[in-house]
Amino acid sequence: MSDHAPLTYEDIDEARRPSLVEALVPILAVVVALGVGSGYLGLAPHAPLLWSIAFTGLFARYQLGYDWDGVYDAATSGLRMGLQAILILFVIYGLIATWISAGTIPGLMYYGLGTLTPIVFLPVTAVLAAIVAFAIGSSWTTVGTLGVAFVGIGEGLGVPLAMTAGAIVSGAYAGDKQSPLSDTTNLAAAVTNADLYEHIKAMRNGTAIAFGLSVVAYAVLGVYFIEGGSADIAAISGPLADSYALGPLVFLPLVVTFGLAVRGYPPLPSLIAGIFAGALTTVVAQGASFTAAWDIFLNGTAPATGSDLVNSLLTAGGIAGSAWTIAVVVAALALGGLLEGTGVLATLAHHLTTAVWSPGSLVAGTGLAAIVTNAFSAQQYMSIVVPGLSLRNLYEEYDLPETDLSRAVEAAGTPTGPFFPWHAGAVFMTSALYSAPGAISWWWVPFYFFGILSPVVLFAMALTGHGYTQRGKPTDAAAVADD
Repeated sequence: MSDHAPLTYEDIDEARRPSLVEALVPILAVVVALGVGSGYLGLAPHAPLLWSIAFTGLFARYQLGYDWDGVYDAATSGLRMGLQAILILFVIYGLIATWISAGTIPGLMYYGLGTLTPIVFLPVTAVLAAIVAFAIGSSWTTVGTLGVAFVGIGEGLGVPLAMTAGAIVSGAYAGDKQSPLSDTTNLAAAVTNADLYEHIKAMRNGTAIAFGLSVVAYAVLGVYFIEGGSADIAAISGPLADSYALGPLVFLPLVVTFGLAVRGYPPLPSLIAGIFAGALTTVVAQGASFTAAWDIFLNGTAPATGSDLVNSLLTAGGIAGSAWTIAVVVAALALGGLLEGTGVLATLAHHLTTAVWSPGSLVAGTGLAAIVTNAFSAQQYMSIVVPGLSLRNLYEEYDLPETDLSRAVEAAGTPTGPFFPWHAGAVFMTSALYSAPGAISWWWVPFYFFGILSPVVLFAMALTGHGYTQRGKPTDAAAVADD
């Protein structure tokens, strides 16, 4: 996470400050480029994102009055703020490959297939993912490690991959939101001047309702699949046992990575330690050479288990396989930096406040601002920071506590990234859970129930009067509304 401070409306030079119409022009251009390029023509996101960058850069240069250095600085600011996401993407691709070669992910799949049943698989997957994400404070790490194993287990139990992916990501984001170790949770508290634990407490009811409903929905799906699903456990567990040594030692990388994370180490050091543990376990437990173990880290896995199904589940691209995904993320972050650095996002957030008429509408509007910022900045950090800084003064005028603001930006900002295919979170989650990044499916998103319900619960609570707490006199809000 970068120290870059996004612009607020007041920070923008008046000579360059876009009007509402001017701010909407590049937004509409992005929508058209992505809609036509990806939706109609079926292109990968790379080209439509480049079209959007080119249009927004030219618009900033010739309409808003920025020089080329200013345009470049705006684009690179998005990359700086998203640098941690890029590095984590880079590292996790290598980690997945080493954990497969070490037998860690095959071991989780093998023992999971022997324990779980189709009827309980989806709700159990969501709950376990939430517990792990809460313990380590990282939804991405949870999806890139345990999530990959759950995909294999779900395949063996006859559960469609889209539903498995939805349950994994739902649990990962729900646990991450409530974790005091999470970077987004800490960021939401910091930019709104809220106490971290008060912020977590303020999110508790909404998170519990959204996640509880999600788990119930997964349980209903589980009942459906126990009646109509077809398990293929032997076809996966047999080749796993024949191809990998599956003793206790294969779980060393898991213990090292999650142990460091639980002790408070940041994600990158924990993941890198997991890579070293994976390479060591590949040598010691699986009998590979030192050179072969590190070649897998770079070039990925190509298992030959005798089963095409198992081979497809355990094929990973390694560091070299991350290029497609990282290219999308870099382009999306550059676009987000342009939209933020030229004041477009701050202008939209500012004009949103003119539609506020009550404390409830302010909280709901904050959530909407977080979602819009998430869509066009392509990263969850910006979805928290832009509305968090832009709307902080308005919360003071309505005499609402900082935790109302922090809860709104995180409940709607953090979990909604996967709904936008060019978003860093969406690209990573999808490519980690689908083995071929160039042909990834987006069909799992309708089963990402927590991402749908988290903002819905926020809006419902705000508009019914249960989503905020005024500290002072209600006349303050009336006075602001009259203005």
